[in-house]
Amino acid sequence: MNKNVQYRMAIEGMTCTDCEHHVITALESEGAVDVHANFRRGEAIFWAPDNLSKDAVFRAVEDVGYHSQDLQVVPPSEEQADAYKMTIEGMTCNDCEVHVTRALESAGATRVVADFRRGEARFWAVPGFSEEKARAKVKQAGYRPVTIQHISSSLVTPYARQGMTAYDLVVIGSGSAAFAAAIEARRVGARVAMVERGTIGGTCVNVGCVPSKTLLRAGDLHHWTVSNPFHGLRTSAAEPDLATLVKQKDQLVTTLRQKKYEDLLPEYDITMIPGEAHFVDEERLAVGDRILTADRYLIATGARPRIPAISGLHSIDYLTSTTALNVTNRPSHLIVIGSGYIALELGQLFRDWGSQVTLMQRGPELMPGYDLEVRTVIRAMLMDAGIEVLTGVTYQRVEQVGTDKAVYVTLSGTSRVVSGDALLIAAGRDPNTEELQLEAAGVQWGSQGAPQVDPTLRTTNPRIYAAGDVTLGPQFVYVAAYEGKMAARNALGVHKPARSVDLSVVPMVTFTHPAIASVGLTEEAAGQRGLRVKSSVLPLEAVTRALVNRETQGVFKMVADENTGRIRGVQIVAENAGDVIYAAQLAVKFGLTIEDLNDTLAPYLTMAEGLKLTALTFDQDVAKLSCCAG
Repeated sequence: MNKNVQYRMAIEGMTCTDCEHHVITALESEGAVDVHANFRRGEAIFWAPDNLSKDAVFRAVEDVGYHSQDLQVVPPSEEQADAYKMTIEGMTCNDCEVHVTRALESAGATRVVADFRRGEARFWAVPGFSEEKARAKVKQAGYRPVTIQHISSSLVTPYARQGMTAYDLVVIGSGSAAFAAAIEARRVGARVAMVERGTIGGTCVNVGCVPSKTLLRAGDLHHWTVSNPFHGLRTSAAEPDLATLVKQKDQLVTTLRQKKYEDLLPEYDITMIPGEAHFVDEERLAVGDRILTADRYLIATGARPRIPAISGLHSIDYLTSTTALNVTNRPSHLIVIGSGYIALELGQLFRDWGSQVTLMQRGPELMPGYDLEVRTVIRAMLMDAGIEVLTGVTYQRVEQVGTDKAVYVTLSGTSRVVSGDALLIAAGRDPNTEELQLEAAGVQWGSQGAPQVDPTLRTTNPRIYAAGDVTLGPQFVYVAAYEGKMAARNALGVHKPARSVDLSVVPMVTFTHPAIASVGLTEEAAGQRGLRVKSSVLPLEAVTRALVNRETQGVFKMVADENTGRIRGVQIVAENAGDVIYAAQLAVKFGLTIEDLNDTLAPYLTMAEGLKLTALTFDQDVAKLSCCAG
């Protein structure tokens, strides 16, 4: 009876990932399975019966335009391999790790995990492996091997291959969660493919964080030029040239997409497969005409703007958080449906450009995730900027009336029509799962289409995980990256047992001016959990940095355990609140107390000093203290 063995074929002529796909298809046509082609190494590794016809596979590869040079049976090394650790001097970055990995692989090492921070590489090798050759290869790569030693296999955690599949992990999507997962999987030696139906990079770099924040910075500068608070400065600004700003924004996006996403594919040897993906069954994924098999799959397809069910909305042109970033003609009056962080940021941006802006929402409270003292400041901030805020509205319909969009609403029992020449929909996000055919894979989903996951990010199919915005958790790029890494580790068995994600301490920032930030529990949320807490509220005018800036609209609020003084949460409305909140996150995450903060040294004339002043306010009136006293 024939048995399957592993082969390595040397191939000339492959120059890109498309070439790899051609070779894989050719070899599969001759009965090969678990095919992994690598154009950089000029080889393909696969499994096939031990009576494989060498001539047949050579012809198959020749027929698709490449030249087969050699075919060898790979020794059954997995059971016989020994674990090694090499200490190495000279590695300073991730690039160095890649160079060392390739050097050791060229010496016959497998499952190499290099770590520049520890100055070491761990790997496996079969009996007969030449330590001197490994040293020489590393030295040729520009680094200095110091020691090499056998180690216990329990100290090395490469991915243990589960079966004869083409990949160990296939990631659907190419945003922050997807790349974090793919890179983490490659670090432990897994074979990774990434599937993308559109533009590589996902929401953040293309249509989210990066483009919005660079435009917000431009809007902020324009705002202060028009209305700076210093009497001795006579500044003015012309009408903003939105077309030029959008062009500059696009250039930044292109640059960062190349450096932070496209360039990383070859760096980590991640196979990119373009096309629309859908599950064929519980074990296979289709991309166009191609069927992929993997030990594990990760759904990281992100989310898109949610369009509410309002009569007439689909018959008119409207903006979303994506298209609003490409507006080149300033609207006279922008109506915004929704008033979350995206609505506030974009609403204030267009107000800075000079547009009249109306924010409206169904709920009775603006930014309900914050405590009353903070919500009050936020509302006043928007109204002082000339932004109309309507809460508690009921939408009746939307119509095009001439050049205007007319939104018919009921407010406090009275009918009203709000008209403007532009309408922005910023009413939440929907997961991108409609084409995945989750039912074929046995993956259950919620009412909005998000795949259901357990605390380890595993779906109802144990082979399939999900991470990032598609799960409808906190819609932040840093959360997506964290979840992607955790999902990869859990899916590949790096964590044993699998670890649960911890989103109990997630910092949140809204990039308005002043900025809004929070971390941990609000006083209202703590009360709902039955926790006994106390709070301290510090008006921004008590922070000297705000006084010298001549911008005192804002507030700090801190929530602490009533008995122990442990910091439970912080909310801030102030310039640079997004920078300050990171320090607050450390306090919440690591259980610091009011006394701990009071005992720290806070740099004077920084906004971060507001954290210490708020902690001091629990026990004293900081208005009666001299500068830095306390």
